[in-house]
Amino acid sequence: MKYCRFRFEGQVLYGSVEERGGEPWIVDLPAAPEEDLAFRVAHQRAVPVVLDFEPMPLSAAELLAPVTPSKIVCVGRNYRDHAKELGNEVPTEPLLFFKPLSSLLAHGGTVMMPPQSERVDFEGELALVIGRRASKLAPDADWRSYVRGYTIANDVTARDLQKKDGQWTRAKGFDTFCPVGPVVSSDVDPEKGIAVETRVNGELKQQGSTLDFIFPIPMLLSYITAAITLEPGDLLLTGTPAGVGPLKAGDKVEVSVKGLGVLSNTFATAPNRA
Repeated sequence: MKYCRFRFEGQVLYGSVEERGGEPWIVDLPAAPEEDLAFRVAHQRAVPVVLDFEPMPLSAAELLAPVTPSKIVCVGRNYRDHAKELGNEVPTEPLLFFKPLSSLLAHGGTVMMPPQSERVDFEGELALVIGRRASKLAPDADWRSYVRGYTIANDVTARDLQKKDGQWTRAKGFDTFCPVGPVVSSDVDPEKGIAVETRVNGELKQQGSTLDFIFPIPMLLSYITAAITLEPGDLLLTGTPAGVGPLKAGDKVEVSVKGLGVLSNTFATAPNRA
């Protein structure tokens, strides 16, 4: 299963994605996920009628963030080398924080670096999408049955504000600070090792594997759901490998995960308020 969310002739649609000739194509229009209430209200049916839709390359579509979560839960310092590179202790239990929904940004969108910060960093990550309601999962629960699929995320961070504020809400939460996409797919397996790589202007900056997680996904889901119920569509960012660094206006950041494609975004300076 692999799908995207895109805009076509003024409508927001979901598209089934398949490989054709080594390139991802949108080949069909499946029903929207249950959590996308705005879609269902707009169309008043499971699948809209689009009489003139023909299969198209994913690269030709106006892609949107492929998720409409009720919350974005993130895990900090889930790679030992990343914790150490910032001078932090390796955590003894998962370190959690939230990003607001207003931080979501699509593949191809522009991240706006705020004037309040002098250092904005990239953090490429694997993210998972919840498929059904999860509460108080046991450590040995069938966690895969609660996961719809996986996508790519960039946990953009105002590093100087993160250190200044102590807590991370502002530093992680600016508008556009959570690029996600381009697709959601169930055709990858983090427990077998998924490579996460980040390039800035074509230069490799981050390279890690989900086998390097301090806290693997089953433990994360058990730990999180002991306190927070996860709903269908919720997004969980699993942490970033070592190699994070500052960006400047005009930089292009590409986070790649085999089987999920490449999440690409440019960075620009947000205008000062009048």
